Formats: sequence, C-alpha cells, structure tokens
Amino acid sequence: MTLPTVTPARAAEMLRAGEALLVDIREADERARTHIPGSAHLPLSRLAEAELAVQEGKPVIFHCASGRRTAENAARLGERAGACGAFIVEGGIDAWRRAGLPVNDNRSAPLPLMRQVQIAAGSLVLLGVLLGAFVAPGFYGLAAFVGAGLVVAGVTGFCGMANLLAVMPWNKRAA
Repeated sequence: MTLPTVTPARAAEMLRAGEALLVDIREADERARTHIPGSAHLPLSRLAEAELAVQEGKPVIFHCASGRRTAENAARLGERAGACGAFIVEGGIDAWRRAGLPVNDNRSAPLPLMRQVQIAAGSLVLLGVLLGAFVAPGFYGLAAFVGAGLVVAGVTGFCGMANLLAVMPWNKRAA
C-alpha cells in the first residue's frame, strides 16, 4: 500500500485551515532537536501501542526527516489513520524547511543517537587504522572489533554502542 504525497506548502495550508493533523513519526531524540510547530508525535517504534488522536473526516499527514521512512511504512501508517485517510509530506521536514515553512530548532539538544553511533564508530575505525599504520599493527584490531560490532548490530538489531551512548549524561537531558 502506498499513501498519496502532499507538498509541504499544501500540508501547511491544510493545517492552517484545520483540515488535517500533522504527525511526526521520527524518534524522540530526533524530534527534540528539530520539529514542525503544532505537529503531534507518534514515533514509528511505538506505532502499534500508542494512541493516535484522529478526528472524524480529518486526514492525517505523516512526516519524517526526508520522507523515506514514511514511504517505507505507508501500509502501517495508513492502517493507523483508518477511515480518515492519510498523506505523506513529500520530502519530510527537510523539504518543509527548504519551502521556508516554520521549524523549531533546538541546537542544544543532543544529536540523534544513530548519528552519534556513526560518529563514534567511524572515529574508532579511523583511529584503529591510523594507529595500526603508524604505531603498531595490533591496533588494526580496534577497527576489526568495531566492524564486527556493526555487523552484529545489522544482523541482530542489537547495537551495544547505541545502548552505551544512550545512557551518557548528554543524552539524558533530551529524555
């Protein structure tokens, strides 16, 4: 199932007229950093158990960062919207911002957790390779260890680095 898309300008027009409900499906750490004013929050990870306050005859407009996540989960999102109908914001919050529409930014909020994992993993791999090349070959093991961790995370869905970063003090502020 695919959901029809709507441009950010049309979505904003529908919201101003009270004709639709805008729902952000990104995770809480992403939303803490930037969000569209007036949007409701229903993280994709909690879609099954959370309530969606739909109103009779008022379609739901779902958005994520780029539109990709909403498109990939269109069937699930359409189910949650029910008979009210649903749309996807074409290009997500990125396109919303490019269209000059209002976005609330909180630059003091931590980076989204997956970006922190990417930065940490990339830094450790680079460090392991540089130390292996210039200090001692045994440091290549650091790069191999991080690579193995990424493979395990991809196969099992368990990411030890993400779990470790999630309990760091700078990530507790956003909760």
